[in-house]
Amino acid sequence: MRIIHIVHGNSMGGAQRYALDICRHYAAAGHDVMAITRDAKAIDSQFAAAGVPLLHAPLRDYPDLFSSLALRPLLAEAPRGKCVVHVHRYRDALTAILARRMARRPDVRIIVTRHISEPAKDNHLRRFIYRHVDAHIFVSEFSRREFLSRWPHGRYPLDPTRLHVAFNSRNVAPTPTPEPERGAITAMYHGTLRQGKGLDTLIRAMALLKDTRLRLRIAGTGDPDYTDSIRRLAISLGVMDSIDWSLKVADPSSLIPASHFGVLPSSMAEAFGMANIEYMAAGRPQICTFNGPQPEYLTPGVEALEIPPSDPEALAAAMRTLYADKELRQRLGHAAAERYAASLAWPHFISHIDRIYGLS
Repeated sequence: MRIIHIVHGNSMGGAQRYALDICRHYAAAGHDVMAITRDAKAIDSQFAAAGVPLLHAPLRDYPDLFSSLALRPLLAEAPRGKCVVHVHRYRDALTAILARRMARRPDVRIIVTRHISEPAKDNHLRRFIYRHVDAHIFVSEFSRREFLSRWPHGRYPLDPTRLHVAFNSRNVAPTPTPEPERGAITAMYHGTLRQGKGLDTLIRAMALLKDTRLRLRIAGTGDPDYTDSIRRLAISLGVMDSIDWSLKVADPSSLIPASHFGVLPSSMAEAFGMANIEYMAAGRPQICTFNGPQPEYLTPGVEALEIPPSDPEALAAAMRTLYADKELRQRLGHAAAERYAASLAWPHFISHIDRIYGLS
C-alpha cells in the first residue's frame, strides 16, 4: 500500500512524532511510505534517518493549490484501492481532497488525526472537509467529545461512523527499568515548554521543597521567551541550582530512566498526554493533573498521584510524598508499566490504524 503522511510544522512535536512512528512502522513492514513536509530540517532529518522518502511542499493555509499539485501525481500513480493520505490538521485534509479530485482517484482514502481538544469549527468550508474525509481519528474519547460539543443536539455535519478513537502510543518496546540507585532523587518534566503546561507551578513547588535534596530535570523545547521567563522565575525563587535544564535533547523521553518520577502539572486540557504514557512505559510513577483525558488511561492512587491545576502547595506535597517513599514509587511504577503493556503499547495502537487503513 502507498501511505503518505502530510507533516506540518517546523519542529518535532507530538503530532510529528506520531507521524514518524507510523511511517517507520509501515516502512519496516514493506509498504510504500512517504512524508510531505515544509522542508524543515528538524523534521526532515528524523524522517530521513528512519529511511522515509520526503517530498517538500508549501503546506500553507487555505487554499493551498501548490501543495495539492505536488501531491496529485503521487495519488495518480498509486495502485488502485491501495493508497492512504494521512494528515494531522484539517487544512491539510483539504489539500488532499483537492489532489484526489485532480488525480481522479476517488478510491484514495483520506484520514485525519485530531491532536487537539477543542470544539470543531463549523462553517461551509469545514463542513465540506468533514464530509469528504474517510476517517477521523481522535487520540482520546475526551478529544472526540470536545470536537462534537460544537453540535450539542447531535445534528452532525459528518458521518459519525467515520469517527474513531485510538489512544496514542510510541513505536518502541516498553522498557521498565529500576530507578537509579545512586545520586539525588530526581523528578522530571518533559514535553513542550509553553504556557499552560504548568511549569511556573512546578518551579513554585520546588521553592517549597528547599528543605529536601530533591532535584528537578526539565527536558524539551518550546517558546524561547517563555523558557526565559521560567528560568528567571527559578532564579528569583532561589531554586535554579536544583534544576537540570535539558533543552537540546532530541528525544527527551530517553532521560526518563535516569529519573525517579514524572511531574506533569498541565493547567490546560490536552487531547492526550504522550508524556504520561512514556512514564508508564518506563515503569515510572507520575504526578499529574486529571483535567483532560488522563482518567481514560490513569487511575489516581494506582499508577499516579492526582493534583489540582495551578496549585503549587498541592504539587509540592505530592512531590514530597514520592520523594520520601520508595515503596510507593515502586508500587505505582509497577502498576503503570502493567497497564501500559496491557492496553497502551504499540501493538494495540497500530492494530487500530491497520483497520482504519484497510489493512485488516
